[in-house]
Amino acid sequence: MSDIDALIPPLHTEQLVRACRAIGDPLRMRIFQLLGQGSFAVLELCELLDVKQSSLSHHLKSLAKAGLVTTQREGNSIYYRRPLLVGNDPWSRWLRTTMRAADQMSDNSLPAGLDQLLAERAKTCAEFFAHNADAFQEQQDLIASFDQYGATLQAVLQDYSGNTQQALEIGPGDGALLPALSQRFEHVMALDISSAMLDKVKARIENEQLSNIRTWLGDTGSLLQNAETRYQLAVANMVLHHVPAPQTIFREVAKLLTPGGTFLVTDLCRHDQHWAKDSCGDLWLGFEPEDLTHWAEEAELTPGPSQFLGLRNGFQIQFRLFYRT
Repeated sequence: MSDIDALIPPLHTEQLVRACRAIGDPLRMRIFQLLGQGSFAVLELCELLDVKQSSLSHHLKSLAKAGLVTTQREGNSIYYRRPLLVGNDPWSRWLRTTMRAADQMSDNSLPAGLDQLLAERAKTCAEFFAHNADAFQEQQDLIASFDQYGATLQAVLQDYSGNTQQALEIGPGDGALLPALSQRFEHVMALDISSAMLDKVKARIENEQLSNIRTWLGDTGSLLQNAETRYQLAVANMVLHHVPAPQTIFREVAKLLTPGGTFLVTDLCRHDQHWAKDSCGDLWLGFEPEDLTHWAEEAELTPGPSQFLGLRNGFQIQFRLFYRT
């Protein structure tokens, strides 16, 4: 045994046995596989799995005791999710391998209603922006206006040294970043699920004569399925806290990027200002940096440099770079 191996704690037998017993039940395995697609509230899980709440709570408790499930509060709701794995200890390595195996075998095990549930979340988000498109700037100002962090974001963009042929911005809002992308890249795609917000983007494109920008109504999944273009840079600026399943964005962006491509993410750090869900249409109250790192690594993206910017109103923004090797 090497000196390094001697420093790594063993994977205790009792811990492993407890985890294997917990995940060995068919329903608990389905729950574990389902949580690979995102975070879900108890009632959502009951509906998706067609299980009574009392029974489901029992199974969730078993998974939680085994360290296979954890919880996170989002406003007034508790969401169940898989635990974050950022270490390289024996337990993390075993669980990471188990997650990967469960995901690879989950295609035939995912509930038929999952797509509909995620579509309903996306519809709620799109409807919010449809009703508030004219007040977009005011909504931004409640948390973080582009004026507050835009200089930092554009500085990160200026440091980009890769190929400048194709760029993608996911959820461009009113298009505040598009002029900088248009100047730097030969071709830019602006992607949004809200037709009302895309109308604002189109108006900016016309007013500022940004002739190298195209628009696409849809999400990263629809773009991946229906367009052959691949991108050297993808940007998600203050978007992830609005999307139904943030980790899905990482998986789909990884496929949309060319080898050596870069994914630039700007988003809120985890916070407890619950009013943002109703006032700003947020689905998630920001993210721990470890969340983004974990989802990137699951999508086989390599984490790069990070920056953080604190705002006077208590929010903190993270600027993260991830690379496709």
